[in-house]
Amino acid sequence: MSSVPRPDPVAGGRAPRLSRATAFWLLGLVQLTFMAASSAPSPLYSEYARRWGLSATALTVVFAVYALALLVSLLVVGSLSDHLGRRPVLAVALVGEAAAMAVMLTAGGVGQLIVGRILQGLATGAATGAISAGLIDLQHPGSKLGALLNSAGTAGGMAVGALVGGVFTQFAPSPHIVIFALLTAATTLLGAAVLLVPETSPLRPGTRASLQPRVSVPHADRKAFLIAVPPFVASWAIGGLYFSLGSSLTVNILHTDNHLVAGLVVALLPGAAALACVVLRAMAPLPMMLLGSVSLVVGALMTLPALLMPSTALLLAATVVAGVGFGTAFFGAFRMLAQTAAHEKRAQLFSAVYVVCYLANSVPAIAAGLLIPSAGLRDTAIGYVSAVAALALLSIPFGLTALRRTKSAATGLQPAVTLNPQTVTDPTAGTTPAPASRR
Repeated sequence: MSSVPRPDPVAGGRAPRLSRATAFWLLGLVQLTFMAASSAPSPLYSEYARRWGLSATALTVVFAVYALALLVSLLVVGSLSDHLGRRPVLAVALVGEAAAMAVMLTAGGVGQLIVGRILQGLATGAATGAISAGLIDLQHPGSKLGALLNSAGTAGGMAVGALVGGVFTQFAPSPHIVIFALLTAATTLLGAAVLLVPETSPLRPGTRASLQPRVSVPHADRKAFLIAVPPFVASWAIGGLYFSLGSSLTVNILHTDNHLVAGLVVALLPGAAALACVVLRAMAPLPMMLLGSVSLVVGALMTLPALLMPSTALLLAATVVAGVGFGTAFFGAFRMLAQTAAHEKRAQLFSAVYVVCYLANSVPAIAAGLLIPSAGLRDTAIGYVSAVAALALLSIPFGLTALRRTKSAATGLQPAVTLNPQTVTDPTAGTTPAPASRR
């Protein structure tokens, strides 16, 4: 497959612009902030439940409306930055995120909380494709940092948000005010800062057509995308369990009302995911994806006795193992796609990736919330974890088949029918030859 050239900044008047390196890390900070904001309310859910008398079902609704709004936004404006540019889309999304944080800051009931989460989902969905594509645009030629930040930054931001949310919920006198005031200020400042990011995606025709709700994967990426779907689904489904019901599990099954413990349970999953992405970043994409699928199976199977006993220590250990699977399964699959995606189709492809991920993140959580009144929280969680284990098992033969085909193609035994062999077997492969030094 032909290499993808590094896009040059688009001329845009005399306004001051950041260097490519600074802009790259600024986009990484923007992504981390969006993801931290998405998970920060999780430790607060049990406090909201106590204060407003909410059931576990209501809490899953609060969680799920965010993911569903994000999906709608991805479907409508997910590829907009391919046509209007990365910078304007990100600036508007950050303004929307700041408005969402302000709504949740002043929320006096579940209705306002739901409105805030819907606004947050719309803003995050608008930003997702632009951030993912912008990181790949701005990375140094041959570098894998763009894909690394897309994966580790997503998981790391979720971990930071959940852990900080747990600390403030446990120790701050008015935790929701502290959390959402800080996030309102941060997103407002970042909204101003992204105006200085050099534009890497020029104006292109087709803006109106791109707003038609649809999920589209570029033809050249479809075989790779199909291989990536099972690990995407399995990894983000386990995330849906922790982010929607993690605080309820600690209160009702582990019998602790310590919000810091609830935050730790939620944060360990994405925290372990981010660490695994960084430590194992030299692995080739397909082997990393397979390792992630196996780790998800093991982590899910460890979770079952942790919920049945119940055991806080075992649940924390199982969460770490599942988190390693979450991170490596997603990172491996994402890298496989990122290294071959055409520049002018990146936001479109990455938006399709996140549509799959957030469907897997939200739909099972909604189903779990509907089952809890009749089946109970423990049995629902056990069934949920069992389903994730089955999904992760399903992704293993797909990955093994693809790996065998690409190895055979690399040795000349058969034509490459799935992927570029270098992309999935060579850990140093990139879109262009790697330079002597990297960011």
